[in-house]
Amino acid sequence: MTGSFDLTAPERFTTGAIGEPGQRVFYVQGTEGGVTVTLKLEKTQVAALAQYLAELLADLPPVGDDDVPPEVDLIEPAIAEWVVGTIGVAVDEGRDRMVVTFQELRPEAPEGEADAADEDANLATFTITRAQALAFVRRAAELVAAGRPPCMLCGRPLDPEGHVCIKTNGHLH
Repeated sequence: MTGSFDLTAPERFTTGAIGEPGQRVFYVQGTEGGVTVTLKLEKTQVAALAQYLAELLADLPPVGDDDVPPEVDLIEPAIAEWVVGTIGVAVDEGRDRMVVTFQELRPEAPEGEADAADEDANLATFTITRAQALAFVRRAAELVAAGRPPCMLCGRPLDPEGHVCIKTNGHLH
């Protein structure tokens, strides 16, 4: 466990994936003042965050394409500080920024014990510009689209060798 992070004006804020479709590991990453913070999360979390940021951006003044950061690749090696559990987003209208907070995923307390896991969880806060949010949304869309194609019958991801499809009564499709 490395700790909590507060990047109040990151130069970079992006997402990326390492590995082959079906085996990819997803990350979110921010850099400020020579410090790079990398967190591991699920593809569904990347997609949900991008969708929410896109909805927020739709209600705010538009961002010019010239303002969108061109550099969206992860800085490697991408070594996660910790795994993301929950994500929160707020808009700081006074500073014209979005505040994205990631909370560390902590194991649940055994039944009967006090649940202090959330209280002890690390936080990483990235205060980003609308342009950085738009770059994140675009990058996330590319990553999600680059995954395994869906089965035409059930919609689940296809492995290169096919998959056992529930719509074909368990036969390989």
